[in-house]
Amino acid sequence: MAYTIAEKPEEAAAFAKETDVNENPELRAAFDGKVAAEGKVEPRDWMPVKYRKTLVRQISQHAHSEYVGMLPEGNWVTRAPSLRRKAVLLSKIQDEAGHALYLYSAVETLGVSRDELLDALHEGRAKYSSIFNYPTLTWADIAAIGWLVDGAAIVNQVSLQRCSYGPYSRAMVRICKEESFHQRQGYEAMMVMAQGSPAQKKLAQDALNRWWWPSLMMFGPSDKDSPNSAQSMAWRIKRDSNDDLRQRFVDMTVPQADYLGLTMPDPDLKWNEETGHYDFGDIDWEEFWRVVNGNGICNRERLSARQKAWDEGAWVRDAAMAHAEKKRARQAQRAAAE
Repeated sequence: MAYTIAEKPEEAAAFAKETDVNENPELRAAFDGKVAAEGKVEPRDWMPVKYRKTLVRQISQHAHSEYVGMLPEGNWVTRAPSLRRKAVLLSKIQDEAGHALYLYSAVETLGVSRDELLDALHEGRAKYSSIFNYPTLTWADIAAIGWLVDGAAIVNQVSLQRCSYGPYSRAMVRICKEESFHQRQGYEAMMVMAQGSPAQKKLAQDALNRWWWPSLMMFGPSDKDSPNSAQSMAWRIKRDSNDDLRQRFVDMTVPQADYLGLTMPDPDLKWNEETGHYDFGDIDWEEFWRVVNGNGICNRERLSARQKAWDEGAWVRDAAMAHAEKKRARQAQRAAAE
């Protein structure tokens, strides 16, 4: 019976090595048939090596994004404007930690340990969403993250609920429910500011100005510059292209900004009657690649914070392992006595 939450990562690792030498046409045909029929691939099913590697890359980047994504918002926990806002923000950050846990567990079913994944992140060998390398300068930024960043995440993640890999697909079902709450609270917080005093509305507009373009970059490079997209879509890992998801987000968000009375920071933005979509300006791809490659405003700060937390939490991990070992020893003694 397939396990869905890394019950036995050591077995997943052994099975991953086994499939490396057993990739043959018959197994590949059966795999392709299952995917084409919208079946779910489970951890103990045979899968192509490249499929496994693609999943490890994509799901680990997603997990790292949830893990690092707590930092920009954590910066405002002690400065939230009210007790209600503080409680909501704490709940949201807690959700993001849970999302990282679900996703790291999903990667473990593919034969990669969590320690390996976190080592890669801390050493700068792993990627995470570029959006989290921008600073949160005002409380309006926290509202903008909820509205725009989580809104973009929902657009991307709803389609991932139909991913061909079972553990990832099932994790996304729960994550999307919680992200929906995140987006609604962000939009509500932005609405309060946009309908508040002139100073508050100015902060809301400034946050939109700074977070709009990075939010569009969240969907990744243009399809013509995304070498992995075609194969990922053929394998039903991704269900929509980067550009299609980005367009869906623009079409969804522009009317929301209009309702708030805020102005989109894009002079080229206009409704296209012929296509039934909004046309929008060119994304600064040089900025995108600069941030992705580790040279954004907060890249070094984010990794340093995660490494510091990992190091300072070593005693907690050690204590938990020692407790688990003592518990196993006591259980073994009781079993022997019986």
